[in-house]
Amino acid sequence: MQPRNMSMSGVVDLAAVKAAGEAKAKAEQARAEAARQAGQGGGAGPSAGAVPPSALVIDVDEAGFERDVLQLSAEVPVVLDFWAEWCEPCKQLSPLLERLTVEANGRLVLAKVDVDANQMLMQQFQIQGIPAVFAVVAGQVLPLFQGVAPEQQIRETLAQLVQVAEERFGIIGIEVDPNAEGAAPAAADEAEAPAGPHDALLEAAVVALDAGDLGGAVQAYKNVLADDPANTEAKLGLAQAELLARVQHMNPQAVRTAAAENPKDPAAQIAAADLDLVGGHVEDAFGRLVDTVRVTFGDDRDAVRLRLLELFEVIGADDPRVSAARTALARVLF
Repeated sequence: MQPRNMSMSGVVDLAAVKAAGEAKAKAEQARAEAARQAGQGGGAGPSAGAVPPSALVIDVDEAGFERDVLQLSAEVPVVLDFWAEWCEPCKQLSPLLERLTVEANGRLVLAKVDVDANQMLMQQFQIQGIPAVFAVVAGQVLPLFQGVAPEQQIRETLAQLVQVAEERFGIIGIEVDPNAEGAAPAAADEAEAPAGPHDALLEAAVVALDAGDLGGAVQAYKNVLADDPANTEAKLGLAQAELLARVQHMNPQAVRTAAAENPKDPAAQIAAADLDLVGGHVEDAFGRLVDTVRVTFGDDRDAVRLRLLELFEVIGADDPRVSAARTALARVLF
C-alpha cells in the first residue's frame, strides 16, 4: 500500500480540548523552570518529571484517549499509529515508528491504537485502511500518511512535526531519563567517530572543487559520509558540490523562461531554484520551492520537497533563512 496524503475533512474536532495559547504558555513555563534548575545546579541528573524511554511508546484505547493523547499533546506531539494484528504492513511500520520515537528522545510520543479493539476511534478518524498515521498537537489533529513509507520520508515528516509543535505551539517535549535502560545515546557519544582518513578526504574534495572537478569532489564527500554519515562538513560540501554540478551546463535564460511559463512544473521550478541559490538569491529559491510544494501533489510534491531540503543543506541549518523556510514548508505540508 502506497503512502498518500489524507484529508482532514470529517475528522473529529479536537482543537478545543487544549488551546494553542495554553500549550505555549505551559511550554514557556517549562523552559523557565528548566533554566532555573540549571542555574541552581539541578542539571546533574534527571528531574523528578523525567520518564524512561519505555514511556514514549504506549498503547491507547478509547477509554484513555483523552488522558493519554489529548491532554498529553499539550506537552509533546503524539503520533497515532492505527494498526491491527492481522495487518502485515503494520508489522513493518510499527517497529520503525517505535525506534524513531525513542531516537527523538522525548520530542515525540507514539500512541498505538489497535483498530479491532477500538472501532469507535477508527470511525472518528475515518480510517479507510491501515496502517494509518496521524499526529495530535495541542489537541489538534494532523494527518500524516497511510501505508508503509520509506524510513527517510518518515524521519523528515516527524522532524517537521517536531518543528511545527515548537514554533507554532511552543511545545518542546518531555524529559527522558538518560540513565534509564534504552535511553538514546548522549550527544557526546554520538559525536565520536573515527577521524583518521577524513581530514585527507575532505582536503581532497576541496582541491577537486578548486580545480573544477565537481565529480571528484562529490565522490570525495560521499566517501567521508560512507564512514561518518553525521559529518557536518562533508554534508555541507556534498550539497554544494552537487548544486554546482547541476547548474554547470544550464542555460540560465532558457531555465528562467521555462519556469515563468510553467509555474506548476516541478522540474522547471527546481532548476530555477538551483540557479537562484547559486546566484545568491536564497530567499527567492526557498520561496519558489515552497510555493511549488503548495500547488503539487504526490511524487511531484515529494521531488520538490526533497530538493528544498537539499538546498537547506547548502545554506546550513543555523541560517535564519533556512529556519523561516522550514516554517513555511511545515505550514504547507500540515
